[in-house]
Amino acid sequence: MVLKTFNVDEVIYSKFSNFCKTNGISMSKQVQIFMEAQLEDEPEARKEYIERLDKIRKGKFVRIDNFAKRYGL
Repeated sequence: MVLKTFNVDEVIYSKFSNFCKTNGISMSKQVQIFMEAQLEDEPEARKEYIERLDKIRKGKFVRIDNFAKRYGL
């Protein structure tokens, strides 16, 4: 493990610190997870995001073959 120093806006740091304390998570681990996600070739989407996308995909849609003709553009 390596100790590094970063310059972070004080307000953001304070909010994130409180968030981590409230949720019982390690701030440094969250930063590491963020860095790892940035380096992945194909980042893995969160389960909640995938579920929301599935709901949207299953929605009721109107097929439009010619947008300009249908809406007079």
